[in-house]
Amino acid sequence: MADVVLLDLWVSPFGQRCRIALAAKGVAYEYREQDLSNKSELLLRSNPVHRMIPVLLHGGRPVCESLLIVQYIDEAWPVAPRLLPGDPYARAQARFWADFVDKKIFDCGTRLWKCNGAALEQATRDMIEALGALEAELGGKDYFGGEDLGFLDVALAPFTSWFRTYEQCGGFAIAEHCPGLAAWADRCRGRDAVASALTDPDKVYEFALTLKKKFGDK
Repeated sequence: MADVVLLDLWVSPFGQRCRIALAAKGVAYEYREQDLSNKSELLLRSNPVHRMIPVLLHGGRPVCESLLIVQYIDEAWPVAPRLLPGDPYARAQARFWADFVDKKIFDCGTRLWKCNGAALEQATRDMIEALGALEAELGGKDYFGGEDLGFLDVALAPFTSWFRTYEQCGGFAIAEHCPGLAAWADRCRGRDAVASALTDPDKVYEFALTLKKKFGDK
């Protein structure tokens, strides 16, 4: 086994966070795609509590949960770019907004492809509100980390591959409601570390339609 191994799923925005962080740090690693319908013995052994991806194996030792993995990568390979700021308050703020992404963007996005009718309309309003809050936090900066990618950029960037899905399901345009955030997404996709990790938005949309057919509200 390679010294650094990532157990992941191609379309997972959580796994893509880890891929972006590893690429940004220039860390060589072995990627192992996982079948969540037939979980590997390595995955079950590495994450016996949640039995989910992503899992980073470093020297055979597992690190689980995507945001914790990104923090671990930043600390285990303390080379530029540093993803978490040195100031304790700024570090706490970055973690707060990354948690906001997990609790708000992921939840609203799931409801957008899953729901219909009034529930879909509410999910659309909630998503626009959540994206607006992130745009306000971005302000006039190029990146949430300032002049370079930071912790929140890495946490949110994978969800930009889902933007088309959100727009198609919710019937709105992110650029109209949050032009600053849309421009940020374009800048992120122009970075090699990000572009190499993200899934094509068309493939994500096809995947979301498959999920809706199987698990969506009838």
